[in-house]
Amino acid sequence: MRVSQQMLFGTYVSNMNRSLTDLVESNIQAQTQKRVNKPSDDPVGMARILNHRETLATVKQYRNNIDTAKGWLNLSDNTLIQASTIVTRAKELAEQAASGTITADNREQISYEARQLFQQLISLANTEYEGKSIYAGHKVDQNAFKQTLGMTTNDSNVSSQQFSIEGNTDRTIVVQFLDSGDVGAQNLDYRYSKDGGTTFITKTLAVGTNTLDFDGVTMDLENGTTVRANSATNTNDATGTWMWVRPSAQYMGDDEDAVNVVGMNTPLGGGRTNAEGVFSGDVVVRIDSSGGLQSNISYSFSQDGGVNWVEGNVKTADGVASNAVLSIPGGVLTIFSNAGAGGTNLLSSNAQFVVRPDTAAINVQIQENEYIQINDVGKDIFGGVYQAPGESNASAVFNNNNMLTGSNSKVSQNLLETMGNLVAFLETNNQSGVQESLASLNESQVHLLTRVADVGGRENRLAVADNILSSLELNEKERISHIEDIDVGELMTKLTQQQIVYEAVLKSSSMIMKMNLLNYV
Repeated sequence: MRVSQQMLFGTYVSNMNRSLTDLVESNIQAQTQKRVNKPSDDPVGMARILNHRETLATVKQYRNNIDTAKGWLNLSDNTLIQASTIVTRAKELAEQAASGTITADNREQISYEARQLFQQLISLANTEYEGKSIYAGHKVDQNAFKQTLGMTTNDSNVSSQQFSIEGNTDRTIVVQFLDSGDVGAQNLDYRYSKDGGTTFITKTLAVGTNTLDFDGVTMDLENGTTVRANSATNTNDATGTWMWVRPSAQYMGDDEDAVNVVGMNTPLGGGRTNAEGVFSGDVVVRIDSSGGLQSNISYSFSQDGGVNWVEGNVKTADGVASNAVLSIPGGVLTIFSNAGAGGTNLLSSNAQFVVRPDTAAINVQIQENEYIQINDVGKDIFGGVYQAPGESNASAVFNNNNMLTGSNSKVSQNLLETMGNLVAFLETNNQSGVQESLASLNESQVHLLTRVADVGGRENRLAVADNILSSLELNEKERISHIEDIDVGELMTKLTQQQIVYEAVLKSSSMIMKMNLLNYV
């Protein structure tokens, strides 16, 4: 076979390119310090590297979430500790004012600082982290509380009824009724004082009306509210109905108290439903077969919006036609009959109900299948008053509508309401009221410190999770390094060998190219 010059040249170039390619690839590895720089270097190794990198990216996101959660919870921790410090100072003031050795002027002097402490508590309750309210539930773009006016009374007949207040005042208004009777049913004389009870102004609540006028502040009482008369000559008369219009704070955020039930296809014919329990999310209930509330009811439920169903659930016949109680995850769903239908209920098959709990928690994911709440419901910490969805009026939280003076007194853990009462009793020289406020301040501080412990527990949980993720992140980096990093000593030896090979190819090719038959003619 004849070997042409073209064939020789092609072979030379091919050999040089192959040697140069090997040398360049080793040079790239030297520059990146990595053995695997593209999938073709090690297809299986690259797949493992990508898997570890995905895990590493997830871990980094979890750690970022933990960092955010630490910011929220650390701020909440500091805020609640400051609130506890304020309560401690308020207790000191209340202890001074509760003494019988100080005068009305002394209590008034103390009241100025107490009112400032009350306003500072509201400011703390409206604390924000990066522009987001940490105590307003999901309503992070607004303040958790707004300052308003509330009312305290010594009369349980009044405290058990609805009322509303409009207007503003920088001093507590003390109100007394001079007549006994029912609001709206007859003319009722009343008097009020804006200077702590030194001077009074007398007015009449006319028959058919329910609005008390305090010159700049109005209060609507519920029609039919029964009031008792005080002595017209004795401002310290405690036998009649007293009211103190004083500072308060209304919670404006979300809550987690209610559970709503939405009925699909209106199967009850006027009946109603109710759900009770602690639900982590929506639960859809489907009636598979039913002959009525008193019969066997087969039903299914879903916790993912109807994608997957848990079937085969049966409420056995109990002979009760007025209602049927179905067990579902987190609690129970009660279906009531239509009273107008004689206690019957034609509960149809395929009827569906959605149990939907109110939510306020903001949760962030800190590990796979692990979440932590970073915010809190302000009213569950600071108290105040709250108008729940569907309610016509706001009422004090913790089931204490008002702190009652006298024999009906009770201790409340509602911090903002207690501070409002303390201000009111200081400004009106009410020693016994101050003493009751002191007892409630003690209870409120215990409740506040309990919530501090709750926040601290979540902070500790974050620290543990962060340590675990830190170890996992280090392990993933080691796995990636083990697969893709190059052995530098081995690489340097390989580079030297490839350089020698390349230089040899160049030299041998040059020698052969010089050889020609013409040199021998």
